[in-house]
Amino acid sequence: MKRHRWHSSAGKFQKAGLNSEINVTPLVDVCLVLLIIFMVVTPMLQKGVPVNLPVTEDPEKTPDTEKQLQISVKADGVVYLGSAVVRKEEVQAKLEEIHGKTPDREIAVKGDKQVKYGAVMDVLKACREVGFNNVGLIAQPKKSPGSEG
Repeated sequence: MKRHRWHSSAGKFQKAGLNSEINVTPLVDVCLVLLIIFMVVTPMLQKGVPVNLPVTEDPEKTPDTEKQLQISVKADGVVYLGSAVVRKEEVQAKLEEIHGKTPDREIAVKGDKQVKYGAVMDVLKACREVGFNNVGLIAQPKKSPGSEG
């Protein structure tokens, strides 16, 4: 009489041995995807055009709302409405066009700390003449010696 031997599948693993090393490829793939997402999203976080802001002791905090229009004056005197370049002569006409659509819109003016005082004043004057009442200047808060940053 012959005896049949039953082989279990566990025996195959015992002969080959288990691979206990971590497979790093999926981890690298996930990290690269996250890096790409952050690289794409980060430039969109700052509204308007990046400007080297002046530093003040305690700037007044205003909420950053969707209906706020950012006007930036760069160091070379170029004016941006949002992210669009506008010639100095056309600033008031563009502001009148915006005021016609949304008269209650908030205006935030960012002037580079290297720009001449008169260039920012011209933008503020144009905002007032058009009829915008809620116009403010954006500044960077001064870091206190005790804080790290």
